[in-house]
Parts: sequence; C-alpha cells; structure tokens
Amino acid sequence: MNRLSLVRYTSAVALGLSTLWSAAVCAAEDAGAFDKIQQIRAGDLNIGYVDIGPRDGQPVILLHGWPYDIQSYAQVAPALAQKGYRVIVPYLRGYGTTRFLSASTPRNGQPSAMAADIVHLMDALNIRQADLAGFDWGARGGYRRRAVAAAGEIPGLGERVSDQQSADWRKPLPPQAELSWWYQFYFATPRGEAGYRQNTHDFAKFIWHQASPQWQFSDATFAKTARALDNPDHVAITISNYRWRLGLEKGEAKYAGYEQRLAALPPITVPTITLEGRITARRIRLPPATVPNLPVNMSTGICRERWAITRRRRIRRRLCRRWWTPIVCNPRLAGGATLRFRQHGLCL
Repeated sequence: MNRLSLVRYTSAVALGLSTLWSAAVCAAEDAGAFDKIQQIRAGDLNIGYVDIGPRDGQPVILLHGWPYDIQSYAQVAPALAQKGYRVIVPYLRGYGTTRFLSASTPRNGQPSAMAADIVHLMDALNIRQADLAGFDWGARGGYRRRAVAAAGEIPGLGERVSDQQSADWRKPLPPQAELSWWYQFYFATPRGEAGYRQNTHDFAKFIWHQASPQWQFSDATFAKTARALDNPDHVAITISNYRWRLGLEKGEAKYAGYEQRLAALPPITVPTITLEGRITARRIRLPPATVPNLPVNMSTGICRERWAITRRRRIRRRLCRRWWTPIVCNPRLAGGATLRFRQHGLCL
C-alpha cells in the first residue's frame, strides 16, 4: 500500500464519462495502431496495452470502462500521438489480453485494485508522471489514484471521489433513480452472475444501447470490443466490482488503509476535469461536498466562465486554455448530450 501513496505525478486529467467515450469521433491516420498489443508484467497482472507515440513524449494513460475496452480510444490515441504524446491504453483487469499471473490471486474488481494496477503499470514502464483520462471504471481508478496523493502537487480544480462504500451511498434512492442501476442489483444475485456469464455479449450490447441510445454503432464496431469481454476473468471481475460497490464484498485486506483514506472523500488537488452528458448529469448522484466543485451548467462544457469555485480563477482559466476548448455538441450521440472537445488542437 505504500506504493499507492507515493506522489510521483505532477498532473492528471480524469474524465468521468458514464456514456461512451468512443462516441467522440475524430479522424485518425494510424488505423492499425490498436492491432499492436504489447504485454508487460505489472503487480498481480500481465497487462495488455497499446503504446503509441514518441517514447520521450509526455505520457498519457487512457483508461476504459465497462462493458467497453481499449477500442474506446482507437481514434483519440493516434491523434494524440501525432501531436507528440506517448499514449498508453491498457486493458483493465478482466479484459482483453490482461491476465492474472497467479491462479490464487483473488479476482477482485474493487476500484482500489484497479488504482494499484495503474501504479504498477507505470512502474513497469518506468513512467514517473502522466496525465490520466478515463470513463466509468477507468475514471474511478484514476480518481482513486489521485485522491490519495500527498500534498504538494500542482494546485488545481477540486474534485472528490464519490464511489466509496460510505453510509451516504448506501441510502436508497427514489424508484426512478434506482432503475438506472438495475444491472448492479441483478449482479448481486446468483442468477445475475449466471445470466451475465451466459449472455455476456448480448448483455454488453444492451448496455451500449441503454447508455447511448442515439449512437448507431455497427456490428463490426461492437465485435471489436466484444472479444475483450471473452477474457476468462471478465465475469468474475465484473460481479466483484458491482458487489463491492453495493457493500456485498469487503475487498482485499491489503487495500484497507487505502479505503480508509478514501472514505473521507479527500479532494483531488491536481488539475482535474469532469465531463458529464446532459442526460447523465440530470440523474447522476453527487455527494454534497462535490457539487460546489462542478460547473454551474454541466451540459455545456467544462470551460464555462461561471464556476462555484472562485479561489482558483487563474488556474482555472489557464487550464481551460491549455487543455479543453469546447468546439461542438453532437446531438446524435449519448442521448443528445455528448460534447466533443479539443485538446491542444485535437478533437477528443
């Protein structure tokens, strides 16, 4: 756990997108980049990953969510690489070519384990600092890694991790809100585990449609990701992840200290940006301490001049100019709410 507490990064960008990140379509010249999967031993895993761009470029680690995979960044990563970034896109535990090194290692989907995986991957690649971006599971792993960093890093826009097993998050919601999380309750049952194991691809495709009802993806697009869900540990990791979030699993003892620190919802003090689609923003459940750190209008982009946080104005403006400039809203995607952003001249 000491490795998880080390401060070794100077900047991070964590994108909390519960809708499909790959919906932000950009032109990419290196269409075959994601066919070149590399493998490296890191912590408990042999991680499969894509590594493109100059080796001396600023590292950017892109983390996918569930039930997606590295193909979510197949158009974004080459564009970043062409601008001089070293872009690393790993399969999370339970996906693609990532495998556990030992059959005796618990198939733990706890977000803290995924945060540890990020640290171990960076160790293995000898990367001391990197920008992090992710959605869904990837965002949670990035948030948790950043949240336990010690003081003294570059100050920035505040954000708080909000997926802990706290008493507040165990409180029931109104029926309509609970409906959004139906699959989590399904996975809490033996029937749900068996159902997901038996119908993994159909289940994932249904979630894609539910998360982005206006995204008309092709069978070929889905098939590229579906292969990653055939990982022998995918179902176990998925079930573990959602049962842990519901408090039905305790997680591994080696992450106990990590969880205690996260239970206090420590602020992420490095520059951090969160994006939410209009539909997601309406239904998302945020702890009270988080709300003052978010834009007044989440659906119109992160670089609005009106923020509840006023103490970081200079930093805020600098980050907006440096990192994100909203260029167009694509109403066809993610329920009419997906925003496309430009990073250093790149469409993400």
